[in-house]
Amino acid sequence: MNYRNDIEKCIQFIENHIKENLTVKDIAAEVGYSVYHLCRVFGLCKGMSVMEYVRSRRLSLAATELFNGRKIIDIALDYGFETQSGFTKAFRKAYGYSPTKYASRVGGNINAKTNLGVGGYLMNPVILNKPSFKVAGYGIQTDIAGSNYTKDIASFWSNYDGENLESKMYEILNPPKHGEVGLCVPSSEDGKATYLLGVIVEHFSNVREDMLTIEIPEAQYAVFTTPPVDLTHETEQREFTQAIKKTWKYIFEDWFKDCGYEYDESKLDFEFYDERCHNRPDTVMEIYIPVKKIS
Repeated sequence: MNYRNDIEKCIQFIENHIKENLTVKDIAAEVGYSVYHLCRVFGLCKGMSVMEYVRSRRLSLAATELFNGRKIIDIALDYGFETQSGFTKAFRKAYGYSPTKYASRVGGNINAKTNLGVGGYLMNPVILNKPSFKVAGYGIQTDIAGSNYTKDIASFWSNYDGENLESKMYEILNPPKHGEVGLCVPSSEDGKATYLLGVIVEHFSNVREDMLTIEIPEAQYAVFTTPPVDLTHETEQREFTQAIKKTWKYIFEDWFKDCGYEYDESKLDFEFYDERCHNRPDTVMEIYIPVKKIS
């Protein structure tokens, strides 16, 4: 399954229709994906939601037109902004300057963002069959198609960090083994989802009212281990986050291309954090991708 080609096809579709009223549904239809599946794969490969990418691309193209002498209001309307003030606000947030100041300061030098690579280290996945299992924990509702999806998840982690969510779950649920599961559960076809951070439990009898539960069905998985990162210094936490993002990106942009498997949309992917990701010089975590053989 060549997800890289599909994502590039989406990007080309966006480029061809960038001045039109694009929706996630339109883009998903171009490659035959459900809205949820496109949002999931696109976000993991590109590090932003589909509509964040569309908005970013419109601003980037608008920036180049500032040097052609066109009126700002005309450029704004051309790229789907209803007002000049709305365009100016979005532009300043993206580039740090108003459109007028940007044109005078930057001139013709437009900086292009580059994608990060895997870094030269990545283990081949282990293919395994995993029986069904139960997860209980805490979660939030989010919109995987929206521009705040990654911010919602980051906020969820940081907000609960102060309450020591991990200790709270272990104390209440008393799971048989150490390890946290992070996963998104689709709740509608239009990109709505629940992000759940939980632990694997044998039963739900200890679950409290403010907790969420799910039973993950039996599935075949490709299990990826992230590149090791030294987390003995707190300043390296961002490097660990980048290693996780790069691994997700590698999976969908490179590994699926020639592996003979395709993503099993009827199952759920998840991240697994155990004792190997706690302040070690070789910190790693695992990503479980549901797969099926290409027939």
